[in-house]
Amino acid sequence: MDQEIINSYSKLLGLNVSRETFSDFESYISMILEKNEKINLISNKFNEKNDIIERHIIDSAQIIDIVDFNSNTTTDIGSGSGMPGIIIAILLKSLKKDIKVKLYEKSYHKSHFLRDVSKKLNLKTEIIQKNIFEEKKLETGTIMSRAFKPMPVILDLVNENFSNFSNIIFFMGKSGREIFQNTLKDWDLDYSEKKSLTNEESFLVNVKKIKKKIKKQN
Repeated sequence: MDQEIINSYSKLLGLNVSRETFSDFESYISMILEKNEKINLISNKFNEKNDIIERHIIDSAQIIDIVDFNSNTTTDIGSGSGMPGIIIAILLKSLKKDIKVKLYEKSYHKSHFLRDVSKKLNLKTEIIQKNIFEEKKLETGTIMSRAFKPMPVILDLVNENFSNFSNIIFFMGKSGREIFQNTLKDWDLDYSEKKSLTNEESFLVNVKKIKKKIKKQN
C-alpha cells in the first residue's frame, strides 16, 4: 500500500490499525464519493478525500478503545452514511472481534448504501431501516451517537427505549461543553471524558450509567 495513504491515517497508528483496515477505509471512501453524487451522504463542503479521512474516518475510529468488547452487539442509533457504525465494523473485523454492529437508519437510500458497503467489505452488521424512536425494549452493548440528535434527546431515547446497554459514546463538538454542562442539570451520569484526535475544541463523553433527576416542585 502507498505510504502516502498510510500517512494520511497517521493519527490512528496508536490504535494498532492494520493495512487491511486502511484498504477497507479507502474502499468505503470511494463508495461514499460515488454515491454522494446521487444522494446526500456527506456535506459537499467537506467531500474531498482528505476531509473525509480527518473529519469522518479518524473522528469515528477514535472511539474503538471505549467500545464494549464483552457484548455481542453494538448499536449506531442514527447511522446516516455509516459514521461511526461502518468504521467501527471495519475495525472490529480487523481486530477479529465477533461483535455485530446494528445500524439504525430510517432512510431507504442510505440503508441501501449501508447494505452495499457491508456486503462489499464483508462486515458483520445488521442494517435496520426503522425510526429508532419507535423501537422499544432494545438491548445492546455500546450505543454510538454522532451528529444525530442533541445529547438530552439521546439520553431520553436510551432511558425510554433501551432496557439494557453497556455504555453510550457521545461526540461533542465546539459547543459541546455548554451543552454537556446544561445536560448535567437534568441527568446524573456516570461518565468519563476523552480528548478528540481531530479537533482541540472537541471531546468524547463515555457514559456508563444514566438517571434522570427528579425536578423539585416549587
